[in-house]
Amino acid sequence: MRKTWRRGTASEESAALAVDEAVRSLARGDRAAFRRLVAELTTGGGDVPAWTAAADHRLADRLRHGVTTAWRRGWQPADLVRFTARRHTPRHARLSADAIADEMRAYPSGAVDDRWHEQLAVLGAEVWWPDDGSHPALWCRREGVERAVYVACALEIVQLLETLPKLPAIGPPPGATGGSGVFGRSKPRRAEEVDQRILVRVRALLAKAESTEFPEEAEALSARAQELMARHSIDHALLAAETGDLGGPDGRRIAVDSPYDAPKAVLLTVVAEANRCRAIWHRELGFSTVLGFPADLAAVEILFTSLLVQATSAMVNAGPRRDARGRSRTRSFRHAFLNAYAVRIGERLRGAADRAAADAGGKDLLPVLAARDQAVDQAVDTMFPDLAKGRAGSVSNYEGWLAGRAAADLASLNGRSEVTEAFRGR
Repeated sequence: MRKTWRRGTASEESAALAVDEAVRSLARGDRAAFRRLVAELTTGGGDVPAWTAAADHRLADRLRHGVTTAWRRGWQPADLVRFTARRHTPRHARLSADAIADEMRAYPSGAVDDRWHEQLAVLGAEVWWPDDGSHPALWCRREGVERAVYVACALEIVQLLETLPKLPAIGPPPGATGGSGVFGRSKPRRAEEVDQRILVRVRALLAKAESTEFPEEAEALSARAQELMARHSIDHALLAAETGDLGGPDGRRIAVDSPYDAPKAVLLTVVAEANRCRAIWHRELGFSTVLGFPADLAAVEILFTSLLVQATSAMVNAGPRRDARGRSRTRSFRHAFLNAYAVRIGERLRGAADRAAADAGGKDLLPVLAARDQAVDQAVDTMFPDLAKGRAGSVSNYEGWLAGRAAADLASLNGRSEVTEAFRGR
């Protein structure tokens, strides 16, 4: 239950000033002032209960405002929580999820996009506290911390939320009217775009591929999963063409985490291109925006995740490395390993496309896929008009490069790429 606060009390005015100044001290980088203000907001003055309630109310207001501002700047719930954890700690991320749940109470369920509901469910962003005034104390109890930790975390999240960069919007923000999609079209129902039963089967196959100790079995399982997604994508493309479906490209953001984020971004790019999508890496934010049609986006996310698991496992199993003087070369080895892995995956995808193009049939499919490619390219141009292409960083560990290429040779991509890349070499 959200309380109605009577404004104008001395405690509220003083607490509001202290919160505002604490946020400004963070922006200035004045940690000494920040620590002093956290202590003041924690202990308060003579009337401690009134001061605590006023400080908590002001913090909650600033958190809600920060979340609302983030939506207006194109961010989504998963983006916010992920970026908060990247810049601060998992504890901050959990508090940001609570702030999101609090802010989302302002919108009727029907005014929130399905993808937002899915993200909120995955994040566990729900109002679990009985009333607003109880949240700070219950949060501290849940986290096993003192009140000062709550105050500091809340202030740091406010400062982060209110300084987020603007992102191209993917789908309508909460409360938007008209059902506009990414580019102003009416968005089709997602249940018709991506069959969840297919995704469940694909995930099960890839989970087995990642866990098996037998490369041949993993290859067969991966190929089957890729074929399922490819068939689903092509069937939907043909059906959309026959029925005149006006649905266009969509987008999603996929995490690209440290360490070794640059080669991971390259891997995501080649997987996206193989699936008729485009990936744009936001280096400082820790994710890529991937644009494409919904079934293809689902394939990209699932396949990238599986390949990354396989690459990481092979990289770790290769063990640490040292030079002749005993100095660690593990980091350069792993960086080279993942770069080579991504490059080799790209080579195999292009080779599969060339072979498949030579044997391709189904002339009716050619213009359909060509039109989809053009639509995705236009979406990229619309959302990122000033996009600049970058180059992957150099590598300095030849052993790691060879090991990464060898690992990529064990990762089967043919099942997916032979179908979806067959008509790309026009």
